[in-house]
Amino acid sequence: MEEIRLQKYLAECGIASRRKCEEFILAGQVSINGKISKELGVKVRPVDTVRYSGRIVKPKYKKIYIMMNKPSGYVTTVHDQFDRPTVMDLLQGVRERVYPVGRLDYDTSGLIILTNDGDVTLKLTHPSNHTTKTYIAEVMGRPTQEALDNLRKGVEIDDYTTSPARVEVLEERPKSTLLEITISEGKNRQVRRMCEAIDYPTLKLRRTKIGKLDIGDLPREKWKYIELTDIL
Repeated sequence: MEEIRLQKYLAECGIASRRKCEEFILAGQVSINGKISKELGVKVRPVDTVRYSGRIVKPKYKKIYIMMNKPSGYVTTVHDQFDRPTVMDLLQGVRERVYPVGRLDYDTSGLIILTNDGDVTLKLTHPSNHTTKTYIAEVMGRPTQEALDNLRKGVEIDDYTTSPARVEVLEERPKSTLLEITISEGKNRQVRRMCEAIDYPTLKLRRTKIGKLDIGDLPREKWKYIELTDIL
């Protein structure tokens, strides 16, 4: 579920018709995250807690979980203001509303999760849960041992020091090196910026794991249904 208007959300929870739900909102019977909302135009996010007459309400839909091998050149949003291709363009035949969990850069490929389960989204994306993400990075040149150790200890990105990362050399090529990098944070373009910080820019980047979920041999641009137990 992407952001939707509150009255529509209530209707999808089976409270009443959309018009009747508007009356409930105006009467102050609905709250979002503990605050009464009397605005008909307000929108509800998947992570929001909505109450009607004091009780939590949730849409009546089947929770589904999807893993996708995103190619580069796609954004991980439902809609894009610049009309770039989104991962939703690759998701054909899914009747339920789903949304991407977190973000994967436009020019980065690999594993993403899509779901309509807001609780799972929160568990995977909230910083306090330290969900690990593993990437295969092809970097320019051959990083020195000192540079690799700096990645492992944490590097300065602007005014921020990254948490320790797991780093392994997978392959040394004539002009580049393949590194497997596992982080437990989700800063914007973090892996690329980490490699820039040690002066070995990233040429290609692919995410292979989120937590215990591994992309395996899922072909590029393809997706498949998975179970909750595959993720948590």
